[in-house]
Formats: sequence, C-alpha cells, structure tokens
Amino acid sequence: MIVGTTKELKNHEYRVGLTPDNVADYVAHGHTVYVETEAGKGAGFTDDEYRKAGATVVGTSKEVFDKADMIVKVKEPESCEYDLFREGQILFTYLHLAPNPELAAMLMEKRIKAVAYETITDRLGNLPCLRPMSQIAGRLSIQEGAKYLEKAYGGRGILLGGVPGVERGEIVIIGGGIAGTYAAKAAVGVDAQVTLLDINPDRLAYLEDIFGASVTTLYSTEANIRKALAAADLVIGSVLIPGGKTPKLIRKEHLPLMKKGAVIVDIAIDQGGCCETSHVTTHDDPVYIEQGVVHYCVGNMPGAVPYTSTVALTNSTLRYGLTIADNGLEKAAQADAGITNGVNMYGGKCTNANVASALGLEFHSLSELI
Repeated sequence: MIVGTTKELKNHEYRVGLTPDNVADYVAHGHTVYVETEAGKGAGFTDDEYRKAGATVVGTSKEVFDKADMIVKVKEPESCEYDLFREGQILFTYLHLAPNPELAAMLMEKRIKAVAYETITDRLGNLPCLRPMSQIAGRLSIQEGAKYLEKAYGGRGILLGGVPGVERGEIVIIGGGIAGTYAAKAAVGVDAQVTLLDINPDRLAYLEDIFGASVTTLYSTEANIRKALAAADLVIGSVLIPGGKTPKLIRKEHLPLMKKGAVIVDIAIDQGGCCETSHVTTHDDPVYIEQGVVHYCVGNMPGAVPYTSTVALTNSTLRYGLTIADNGLEKAAQADAGITNGVNMYGGKCTNANVASALGLEFHSLSELI
C-alpha cells in the first residue's frame, strides 16, 4: 500500500501522523511512504530522518494525497484539504465528526473510507488510540487551568496549592475516565483540594481506592454538580461518549453559581464540549470570559507538547495502521472488531451508530457494505 502523511494545518498543531521510526516499520512491511516536507518539524523530526527511514519526501500535501492509498494524520482535515481527497481513499486520523457535519458530508460525498482513532476499541472495549491523548490532555488541563486562574488572565488570583495559612484551591473534575483520572493525578500533585464526579459507582470506587483521601468522589447528579460548581476555583470537563456528542452537564444557568474568576477547562470540546457556553478556541486565543467565568476550550490541547504527544499517539496507532496497510481496510475490519468500530464512514454511508445518532444520519453496519 502507498501510505502518506502531511503537515497538520490546525492552529498551533505541531504533531505529525508518522514518525521516522513509524516510516521504517511501514517500509519493512513492504509499503511505500510519502511525507510532505517539514511535516515533522514541529515535533522535532527532520526531512533527512524521514528519508533515512525510507520515505520519499515531497514538496506539497497535494503530491502526498495524489499518490497515497491511505492518509495518516493527527487531526481532522481542514476545509482547504477537502478537494485533495479522492474516492476510496483511506483516512486514518482523529475525526470527531459529531460536532462537524460539514466534514461528515464531505467524507460521504467523496466516499472516503474514514477510520477514526477515537472510536477504535481493544478487546476489553477500551479506546487505545484515544487513551494517550486523554492522558496528556488530563495533565495539561491542570497546568493550563492554574495559569488562567492568574489575575492577569481574568482569573481569581488563586494559587491552587495554597501556602501555609492560606486555603488551597478547589478543583472539580466532571468525568472519571482516562482524562479525568490523569487530571486528578496532576491536581493531587499540586496539593489542591480535589472533587471528582462520575455516574459509574464502580469507577468511583476504583478511583477512591487509587487516590484515597486525596480526592473526594461524588456520584454525578444535578444537585451534586451544582454544589461542586459553587465551591470550585477550577472545573475540568472530561466527559466522553465515544463518537457521540458530549452531554451539556454544565449549563448556562449554572455559571451564576460559580465564583467570579473561576476557570472551566473543557477537555471534551472536540466532541462539542460538556459546558453549554463552550466554543472551540485556539492556542493563539485560548480563553474567553462569560458571566465572569474564564473558559479554556482549545480543541487540540496535546498539540502544545508535540514531541510527547506524537510519540505517545503513534505508539498506539501504528499497529492498527500496519494492519490496515498489510491487509486492506476490508480484511482488517473483518479480522478485528476494534478496527470495525473505528470505521466511521465507508462508501458514502455512516458506519458508527453514535456518529449517526449525533448527526441525524442513517446508520449502516460495515459488515453489510464490505
């Protein structure tokens, strides 16, 4: 198979879909790899490293798209890339289609075989290609939230860990999945007071076993959310429905309950956000204030630490990419139900139930189409 990767175009997105080591693996499997010049520069990888690994480095993304059977990216394509796709091409990347009907329509119109990192599952039903970015986003959420609590950015002027004689800041984490767990680890590390809410009692019991008295766990009800928001200096929204739109657990009516200058970091913004007043921001302009509450809603948080993020991501995606390249998408999906779950669009049809529900599309089982 001919495999290609291009430079990411999203604002301050420095990650890259393939590292030179990944290229060497694809080449060792007998595949041809094309890389756009300087695609890996932001993550610290040079064109020469790609060439030494066996890739052909070309001058434009169009050259990659024209040649490749499978495009391996990090983030969803930008609108300026839509015309580069051709029918039957495999797109292997994060897609986050639920809040992006325009992209979904393009993938259907061009009959792209779209495989989304965020809906691939392993044998236990976990999300192995989403996990590393959730871990990074969880840790970063505390780092970024602490910064925007500073008065110069409109925050309360709170030091989360406090000092002797001054109370510590209160961090509230809504959602106890991977991102929420890693946010809690970072929050405990800065000596803040931490409250974590989730709707799964088993998950809450597990997290209480891990963190002990360092974290207060609460079952997520409307009453508990309101109570927690009123006490919070920093709120982390880390709720996930794989492929689907995130429920709006923090609503506009909740903001007056919160302290002026409190901060919300909405990790779930890629799937629409779990705060009703959230909208996507960029690393250039990451925050805005609504009803006195600072909102941080950067859609590609892990892009701020591109080397760590790229290596962590490709450690998880490489084996799936090689399986697809070695066997073709159809045979790979028939052999691995996790890859089947990753296929969001195929032959102009939506093949993921949560995506179909979020976008009001008809769902088609992939097995019926291949």
